[in-house]
Amino acid sequence: MKNPILVAFGQHIRALRKQQEVSQEEMAARAGLDRSYLGHIERGEKNITLLKIYQLAEALGCSPRQLIPEELPIKS
Repeated sequence: MKNPILVAFGQHIRALRKQQEVSQEEMAARAGLDRSYLGHIERGEKNITLLKIYQLAEALGCSPRQLIPEELPIKS
């Protein structure tokens, strides 16, 4: 079962990428990642490192903070 936080993060990354009309392949190249690895991130299958967050932010031309969705499914 996928972690809902990872799924929300991945969906947010995908939405940001699509807003810029960038293909998964192009975004992966910009971030220095394999395209299939980016696909795993977008599907919420990978719990990525802080370094990868910075790589994705640079590829999207935004701050790492903007990669975190406003609403996360966190249980209290």
